[in-house]
Amino acid sequence: MELIERIKNDLKENLTEYRYMHSLGVMEMAEELAKIYNVDVESARIAGLLHDIAKEMTKEESLEYVEKNKIAIDEVEKINVSLLHGKIGAHIAKTLYDVSEQIQKAIEYHTETSPNMDELAKIIYVSDKIERNRKSEKFDLDAERELARKDLDGA
Repeated sequence: MELIERIKNDLKENLTEYRYMHSLGVMEMAEELAKIYNVDVESARIAGLLHDIAKEMTKEESLEYVEKNKIAIDEVEKINVSLLHGKIGAHIAKTLYDVSEQIQKAIEYHTETSPNMDELAKIIYVSDKIERNRKSEKFDLDAERELARKDLDGA
């Protein structure tokens, strides 16, 4: 079975329908942006699908996971445990699907960003915010989507 299909099946079984649909939306937006910015489309699709694989873990599950797997966390992450889903997701993606380091970093950075973000990581970060299922009262997402197609850093 193709990796993307395997991931989709796993996510469908383990995420809520809302989170699964969001992950598909991020994958589709990441694919679109990858084509515009000459980034590997397959990597963008995989990172987009997997970016929230750990998002629905409880606070206790997250803290237990980082301790068990010796994932370094800082004081801010100890207080805001929901931020850990990027680091945990990157670890799960490597462990379960043997994804590249580039994909792992894109998953890791999609929550807090990093000065070390490459184009793929930027695409996943932006795609998470503007995917087609996303709604917002605070932001004009149509304008943000248009900006992302023209200026990734600006978005």
